[in-house]
Amino acid sequence: MAAKPDPVLVELTRGALVESVHRGALAVCDARGRVKLSLGDIARPVFPRSSYKMMQALPLVESGAADAFSVTPKELALACASHSGEAFHVATAGGWLKRMGLKADALACGPHLPFHEKTAHAMIRAGKKPTRLHNNCSGKHSGFLCCALHLGADVKGYEKPAHAVQKAARQAIGEMCGLDPKAMPAGTDGCAAPNFAVPLKNLATGFARLADPQSLSPTRVAAVYRLMDAVTRYPLYESGSGRFDAVTMADALPGTMTKVGAEGVVAAAIPDLGLGIALKIEDGAARAAETAMASVLVKLGALKSSSKAAHAFIDAPILNWRGDVCGVKRGGAALKAL
Repeated sequence: MAAKPDPVLVELTRGALVESVHRGALAVCDARGRVKLSLGDIARPVFPRSSYKMMQALPLVESGAADAFSVTPKELALACASHSGEAFHVATAGGWLKRMGLKADALACGPHLPFHEKTAHAMIRAGKKPTRLHNNCSGKHSGFLCCALHLGADVKGYEKPAHAVQKAARQAIGEMCGLDPKAMPAGTDGCAAPNFAVPLKNLATGFARLADPQSLSPTRVAAVYRLMDAVTRYPLYESGSGRFDAVTMADALPGTMTKVGAEGVVAAAIPDLGLGIALKIEDGAARAAETAMASVLVKLGALKSSSKAAHAFIDAPILNWRGDVCGVKRGGAALKAL
């Protein structure tokens, strides 16, 4: 018997017709793993991609590496980031590496043009090639290197699954999400680091534990508070100018943290509500993931419907190249019925 398809979470109109639809699943859980809201299949494992970078950064703090290398709050936010490659992102990652006695070529992630269009265009006009510091994951990899140095492990190969740093990250992810770390299916992320598949229910539980860590060990509680504070104080370092996370965190309930991942994954932790959210758009469309997450945040009362973020991502007008309104991007019936 074929599995029931996930519902349409987001639809795009052109004129009076629905032109495109995006199916997906979402889970809202508390720190005990209790499901508060759900749509679609939340038991099927998905790759969180960059959405759970804060969990990957837990060993950086818990091991004492962050203190040993005087890691700043902005650097901690960058360790949790999929940044835009703007000048301040690159300078922060570069400064952190220099303080560790390392150069950009120590990063295992490959170079790519900045996500920030103005920065990318300026580099192209100037004939400059991107470095590994421009990679959106350079902060996460700087954190891995920092942890490796503190543990006395070889910095070469730190991105390999068998390396001590990746074993620690895998253990932390499994514990936060309520899973056996060894049983999580493994893949390789775009930045060359391991990525471990997690059901949406468990990913939402992990984010609820970031929102409400009181059931965790004292060491982990302190690490969670420190990382959450860094990211919510410096959302531009975890994201970038005009990006979903930075725009949304500026308008949501104080302390709320959102984190996008590739292939239509986005998650959130809402301390005021003690809840975590995780969603995955089936076809991997980021445009749909943003609309779905903003809609859920409004539904939960974590984001006002009158906010700048809500207007930017919910019922957002679709424009042609001349600036005419041709349609709208909006939540589907299943999402609106939550």
